[in-house]
Amino acid sequence: MQFRIASFNAENLFNRPKAFTLDDFEEGDRVLRLVADFQARIQQARYTAVAKREILALWPQITSYVTLVESHGKLMSGNKKKVVATGRHSWYGFIRFKRKKFSDKTITNTARVLKAVNPDVCAVVEVEDRTTLDRFAAERLVWTKNRNKQRYRYNMLVDGNDRRGIDVGLLSKYPIGGVWSHIDDKKGTSRIFSRDCPEMQVELPNGQVLWMVINHLKSKGYGRPATNNARRKRQATRLAEIMGQYDLAQDLVVVAGDLNDTPDSDPLSPLMGLADLHDVLGWKFPEVKDRWTYSYRGKNSQLDYLLVSTPLRDALVDAGVERRGIYQVAKQSVSGETHFKSVTSDANSASDHGCVWADFRL
Repeated sequence: MQFRIASFNAENLFNRPKAFTLDDFEEGDRVLRLVADFQARIQQARYTAVAKREILALWPQITSYVTLVESHGKLMSGNKKKVVATGRHSWYGFIRFKRKKFSDKTITNTARVLKAVNPDVCAVVEVEDRTTLDRFAAERLVWTKNRNKQRYRYNMLVDGNDRRGIDVGLLSKYPIGGVWSHIDDKKGTSRIFSRDCPEMQVELPNGQVLWMVINHLKSKGYGRPATNNARRKRQATRLAEIMGQYDLAQDLVVVAGDLNDTPDSDPLSPLMGLADLHDVLGWKFPEVKDRWTYSYRGKNSQLDYLLVSTPLRDALVDAGVERRGIYQVAKQSVSGETHFKSVTSDANSASDHGCVWADFRL
């Protein structure tokens, strides 16, 4: 049998509160603290003059991120310039977080990438939850090819540790069996994985078992480089320990996802140094410049991976990176690629990551 595996940081498969989508974590935390302060003020039994001034001062700072729902009575006047309630008992309502909207074009282009690659099994990164993934598969990943209707009937996602709800999951045309989560793996008192490192058992049509181990390691941004590198290395070390539970010389195992560092980096060395784990892009492309999956400020890097055990390496037929979902990819490309015509801006690009894929024949 021949089948295709892929890994894609989709970047946009979520419908989350705007406060949770801020790129600057510190700014996001600041907004959430302001919302919490506002919530604490409006919960008071009696609104003193001081409390009213604090409510009015906080509201303009959070109105971009929340809606005030007043079901019975009013907390504030229509223009939000005056607190008219005398205390929590005098009105009934609640705070609702505003959702960030993503354009229909963005989701369409994300689907276009996956349709172009057409993997049988695909690790997906930056997804909100399983129902979002399921809906995306059911509504966007159905098409006719060779008179057969293609649909990802199986998908799985376990909520991870990211406070913003950014998770990793799996789309599969084949049944998914056991699922093991590593959200509670710890080093001392700290959780190791930023999201999760789920191990998912995929049942191949020929009766063999494929093990998908999916991850999204700590990014290089938003924090001290030394701290971020140290955490990424702890994560890679734990991934290597998990690989020790398999027989990589015999089992069909894939480590997939956005590892947020280059193959020769020190943080990834515990994982990349494993004898029976192989990078499909390294197998395909002798030149490092041809393996890039992400570009930042004009510098191309490989951050996304399919690392496969020796039996899968021996079964490799082909591999590559689908980059046409990246806006203005031609500026970064060394092989003449251009983005899809439907990708007209960064805002509606499928992702700023390429989709790594590999074909195998067992």
